[in-house]
Amino acid sequence: MTDKLIITLAQLNPRVGDIEGNFAKLRRVRAQAAAEGADVILTPELYACGYPPEDLVLKPMFVSEVRDAVEALAAETADGGPAILLGAPWAEDDKLYNALVLLDGGKVQGARYKVDLPNYGVFDEKRVFDVGPMPGPMDVRGVRIGVPICEDIWTPDVVECVSETGGELLLVPNGSPFDSQKLDNRLQHATSRVVESGLPMVYLNQVGGQDELVFDGASFVLNADRTVAAHLPAWEEAVVTTTWTRGPDGWSCATTETVEPKTGLEATYRAMVVGLRDYVTKNGFPGVILGMSGGIDSALSAAVAVDALGPDKVRCVMMPSPYTSDHSLEDAAAAAKLLGVDYTTVNIGPAMQAFETMLADQFAGTEPDITEENVQARSRGITLMALSNKFGHMVLSTGNKSEMSVGYATLYGDMCGGYSVLKDVYKTTVFALCHWRNATKPADCLGPDGPVMPERIITKPPSAELRPDQKDEDSLPPYPVLDGILTELIENETPVADIVAKGYDSETVLKVWRLLDRAEYKRRQAPPGVKLTSRSFGKERRYPITNAFVGVYRPKKTQQAAE
Repeated sequence: MTDKLIITLAQLNPRVGDIEGNFAKLRRVRAQAAAEGADVILTPELYACGYPPEDLVLKPMFVSEVRDAVEALAAETADGGPAILLGAPWAEDDKLYNALVLLDGGKVQGARYKVDLPNYGVFDEKRVFDVGPMPGPMDVRGVRIGVPICEDIWTPDVVECVSETGGELLLVPNGSPFDSQKLDNRLQHATSRVVESGLPMVYLNQVGGQDELVFDGASFVLNADRTVAAHLPAWEEAVVTTTWTRGPDGWSCATTETVEPKTGLEATYRAMVVGLRDYVTKNGFPGVILGMSGGIDSALSAAVAVDALGPDKVRCVMMPSPYTSDHSLEDAAAAAKLLGVDYTTVNIGPAMQAFETMLADQFAGTEPDITEENVQARSRGITLMALSNKFGHMVLSTGNKSEMSVGYATLYGDMCGGYSVLKDVYKTTVFALCHWRNATKPADCLGPDGPVMPERIITKPPSAELRPDQKDEDSLPPYPVLDGILTELIENETPVADIVAKGYDSETVLKVWRLLDRAEYKRRQAPPGVKLTSRSFGKERRYPITNAFVGVYRPKKTQQAAE
């Protein structure tokens, strides 16, 4: 029996499907951990293949290659260096598990399997994995360690099983995506399990972007008395070695590196930066290109792109029409200058004239309407896609969540793109983020210090500028009202009557609700974008396009009226 254990926490950013790259990084971590005298290394959930692997694990060849890589690394542990608790998909007895395998002494010593497979929100693990049996602890260098996997600690059962079968401490690998409420939820669940079991816990989370998900890391260690012994930084890889000792009351971790994670606007902004950075770099794009309109959405999108990739990898294009105001031309150029990006102008007037000529016979006898407005948006989309095809930069679309919610976007126009950093950002949050970024620059951002967009871009009334003197509020409620209603409808699924009871006008609520339902077909064709809220569009919110339910507003009866 040992009374001391050195555990290295490997908060890493894997690349899904890059088995060779992920294992090469882990070998470097093991060399560092060995130099620091570590007994065991803990990796995030499914680190071997990256998380979430989705249907990749349904390919037998993929699972077999992961296993070969695991067994090759296991053989290297015969050198007497640190053992490894490695997250990996693991096939046994014709079943496939989300597993944590112990590599030590030159072989795979054992495995434990995830019990609570999440099947809500962005998660669909029951589709690809089998449910594991209730796990007892694993013997790791003479210590009985429980290894619940991620969701296993969101309910008491698995930790209770570990405790009742002699577990001494909990090492929990996670692939927990960021949203604005997640940090508090994790800490609450972890604290509950520590209190119930009386066991200290390591909560180790993945970091980095994977398609529409972004993982914030922010791993932590809780001692049995609920004190925080370590808090790893958010939004970056970290390898931290912790020292544990056994005392009369069990195991405890000596206080070590503690970096309190930021919440609010800073967390949201850094999630956008990391999500875009990893999407572009992991997919091999040389950079991004976007339309710079002189409006707030494109200005914020450009700022995030520069902070994520650096100004040399961002190209901005102003595409004026006859309705583009002088102040938009000035503001777009000023924002590009502040960011230090490549900036060009392509006039879409000739394209508008070409379509007008092409369609003149078909449109004869009709009045100009939204059709001609959409031709402008689509001309811009064609222009950006042509530049993307020619030079390889990914088109970054600039629409926000408020617009996408109510269909205030043009298919094959401003919705064109490979990624959208504002897809899960309401318009009111766009304003707040712009003010925040003009005053603050996070350390990991590659853009300039100081303001990154002119103040006039933030303060002027939003407009699509597709017709003379157009303003967003000509056809939409004021954004604070719109976003308040949308938050109730999307995040909370609040009934219309309950929203009205909160003080919103009933006709406005019904209008927004119907616009939200009617725009589902557009959202299905939108580019991916980083998840930031508790309920993003995409996997997390699945409504039918063909949908005859329109709803009727029925005011709630008061008790007095009922009598």
